Amino acid sequence: MATDTLKSKPGAQGGATGGLRRLLLDNGALTALIVLVIAMSALSGDFLTADNLLNVGVQAAVTAILAFGVTFVIVSAGIDLSVGSVAALSATVLAWSATEAGIPVALAVVLAVVTGIACGLVNGFLVSYGKLPPFIATLAMLSVARGLSLVISQGSPIAFPDSVSHLGDTLGGWLPVPVLVMVVMGLLTAFVLGRTYIGRSMYAIGGNEEAARLSGLRVKRQKLAIYAFSGLFAAAAGIVLASRLASAQPQAAQGYELDAIAAVVIGGASLAGGTGKASGTLIGALILAVLRNGLNLLSVSAFWQQVVIGVVIALAVLFDTVRRKAGVGAPAAGASGGGNKGKQALTYVVAAVVAVAVVGATSLLHSGSSAAAKPKIGLSLSTLNNPFFVQIRDGAEEEARKLGVDLTVTDAQNDASQQANQLQNFTSGSLSAVVVNPVDSDAAGPSVRGANKADIPVVAVDRGVNKADTSALVASDNVEGGALGAKALAEKLGGKGTIVILQGQAGTSASRERGAGFAEGLKDYPGIKVVAKQPADFDRTKGLDVMTNLLQAHPDIDGVFAENDEMALGAIKALGPKAGKSVQVVGFDGTPDGLKAVEAGTLYASVAQQPSELGRIAVRNALRAAEGEKVEKMVKVPVKVVTKENVAGFEG
Repeated sequence: MATDTLKSKPGAQGGATGGLRRLLLDNGALTALIVLVIAMSALSGDFLTADNLLNVGVQAAVTAILAFGVTFVIVSAGIDLSVGSVAALSATVLAWSATEAGIPVALAVVLAVVTGIACGLVNGFLVSYGKLPPFIATLAMLSVARGLSLVISQGSPIAFPDSVSHLGDTLGGWLPVPVLVMVVMGLLTAFVLGRTYIGRSMYAIGGNEEAARLSGLRVKRQKLAIYAFSGLFAAAAGIVLASRLASAQPQAAQGYELDAIAAVVIGGASLAGGTGKASGTLIGALILAVLRNGLNLLSVSAFWQQVVIGVVIALAVLFDTVRRKAGVGAPAAGASGGGNKGKQALTYVVAAVVAVAVVGATSLLHSGSSAAAKPKIGLSLSTLNNPFFVQIRDGAEEEARKLGVDLTVTDAQNDASQQANQLQNFTSGSLSAVVVNPVDSDAAGPSVRGANKADIPVVAVDRGVNKADTSALVASDNVEGGALGAKALAEKLGGKGTIVILQGQAGTSASRERGAGFAEGLKDYPGIKVVAKQPADFDRTKGLDVMTNLLQAHPDIDGVFAENDEMALGAIKALGPKAGKSVQVVGFDGTPDGLKAVEAGTLYASVAQQPSELGRIAVRNALRAAEGEKVEKMVKVPVKVVTKENVAGFEG
């Protein structure tokens, strides 16, 4: 069997130094993990606690389960870019089947697993029999699975069955079930790779596919099974992820395929195929989780976190190159002899000793530290890729400086799972209070309940949190704002005409509420006809593209309602000279660019929410709650329709 295994040259290294060097090279990922743990423990007194280490395990679970499935594919010299979308589709199928379709939960779980396997089989068929490159085949499945998830859910999260949601809970009040699922799937991966015929076939195909075929392996059938395994593991990861969030999110797990591939590569597998093992993949996933957790605790910007993780991936590949040049190889799973097993056992013993030493050292390091002089508040925003939420952050930071508060800001990048991780990290840290702007109101619930148990007050801003206690909700009324937008546009058009609606990101509460409010407000104007609705994801570029396409089918429209200013500005660009003249455009949020367009006359109106004020009030109430003062449960910041007539006096 062809495996990418190299042997060290005898005599090339000698003595204890050579042995240590070889040990480190042979176990580069484990060495990196130990170094990271030491560094994070030294830099943050909140890192090396039992609760936080369990958080790291939970946060690594979904990535690790996905990565285990991807390991099979990469070992066989393939690639699978569809696992994130397949995970979301499987979870959506389960939730829809058990709730909307009324199928028994047990059967719904089976249906979700079958969905994942079916997606994998399609990938395998396209690669094996369709002769498509794995990159293209799985890229197509990425789009198809995500689209089907949105079609089934109609773009909205679906509540997860309670009986399955227990997968996101803990056993005995302390041991997280996702960690147990991760361990079980890891053991299954190790068994398949090291103890089964198909596992040995994966290494043979990855080492030299033509040689494997000539030796009698049915390569096409084996690839079908390999991609089916990847789909199965993706389905399991989707179910675990949705269980953590208590809802199936159609936009969940976006980009997770890249994390999964990164975990496999960091763990020592080669993208050229032929090498890789389950333990390495697990360590790779833990490295990514430790990095994100530690950087959150250290208040490192979410943007810099992306840079750091990219550097780590690059260094992992460079290290693999150095290791191979040094003549040290990672043997295929199941191919090592008793000596190698003994060496591996010794390695883990050494790692355990080092870990114990770290516990002792960091305990001494942080034992004498006193509580921080300034109160600490964590702010988790749904995204910082939108001027509205940037203004919330700016207002919060301004108020924090005024009040002498240490404010840590994180960016969930519109990923409910990433936000859940950030909120867990806040709960583990020594924070006085937490402010959260939920990606999704249902998905934020379990994490906020964790903060409730830790007696950390939580203030929600702009969007509420369902099934959890918050000290206050600081928000403007999106439904009222939508209705005001409908009234402003309809009156400008004289109560009649045709309009199109640019919707926000599917599944977000802001898009649902603004759309519902606009539809309700439009009922008073029967002469206004909506001829098209299309999502543009709150993005200016997508607003431009979608509006350009809609104008081909509806060139004579009279108005546009966009659920935020960014999409409205994109629509204005598409409309060109028509904007503000023959076609009236109404946006939402009152962002600086939006207000400039209102002043210029190209944007008729923006429903302004005063986002900076939202941020200021949220921090103020969070500090009051942390100090035990009574705060209002609902703090309303009024919305206002800003037109050319009143834009000069408006301050957001």
